[in-house]
Amino acid sequence: MTPAIFGIAGLDLTADERAFFKEADPAGYILFARNCDNREQLRRLTDDLRAIHGRDRLIVSIDQEGGRVVRMKSPEWPRYPAGEAFARLYHIAPASAIEAARLNAEAMGRELALAGISVDYHAPFDVRRPETDDVIGDRALGSEPMQVAALGRAVLDGLGKAGVVGCLKHMPGHGRATVDSHKELPRVEASVEELETDIEPFRTLSSHPLGMSAHIVFDAWDAANPATLSETVIAGVIRKQIGFDGLLLTDDIDMQALAGTIPERAEKALAAGCDIVLNCWAKLDDMAGIVERCASMSATTAARLERVHAAMGEPMDGPPTDELLATRDALLAVAQGAAA
Repeated sequence: MTPAIFGIAGLDLTADERAFFKEADPAGYILFARNCDNREQLRRLTDDLRAIHGRDRLIVSIDQEGGRVVRMKSPEWPRYPAGEAFARLYHIAPASAIEAARLNAEAMGRELALAGISVDYHAPFDVRRPETDDVIGDRALGSEPMQVAALGRAVLDGLGKAGVVGCLKHMPGHGRATVDSHKELPRVEASVEELETDIEPFRTLSSHPLGMSAHIVFDAWDAANPATLSETVIAGVIRKQIGFDGLLLTDDIDMQALAGTIPERAEKALAAGCDIVLNCWAKLDDMAGIVERCASMSATTAARLERVHAAMGEPMDGPPTDELLATRDALLAVAQGAAA
């Protein structure tokens, strides 16, 4: 199996993609708005992906957070609020905010499960700061580690009730980045002591089976390499200090924070200790280069992947989705009323 998650070009698989994916046998797939037109089409696409591999347990993933980070768009699918809505409520009524975040994630997870999606790259566990670049911005669940961990746990729990696996991102923390890693390489100059704040939410949820790295240089840990490409950060910080032993994905390997060809980046990330390369842009040449340049999945990675598969499941019984959303809205209205 190729230790990669690949993107798809359009609404349906092309003949070339189908043949390539069958041969390459990637760990899974990631979907974007370009792949999501309507419910019937999307379910057909995810069924086709599973048919290639002949197994139901497969990473079919998406970035569906709410707010501005949505791939399954309205009016075909419901709108969901950004993380900031729950962060505002937490300052007034923490227990209500946690429940609202859980209900929201469960409702969202049900929509994903109906579409055949098994993994959502949600929630950001990045601690927001005044200088945090807007690439995180209102996606963040707060500026206090305990709050971020509490709301993040609620998101993971809500998705899990719907049978969908959430993700710890972006380890070891994106909150101090002052530039967008999609466009350039962020550098963080904070001390080891200061960075304890950033890793605390990840440490709290370290038993979760799935996480994602950050394309950020942390001078205190490794001034020469971004976390995704740093054996020091992955082994010493993510695996040891945070205590995360789950499946570690790279953030999108195409982002401009990284240098070199896509296959070169993939090889370096795997050599540094990432388990899986996330390659989003559905360019067959890049994907073929990753397959050619990178070794097959290790036994350790395969065992971690199996833990992610084991966390996938059928939605649990509970109130109708409309009722979940109505309760969420009633809880969020408390914060809206306080701000009026």
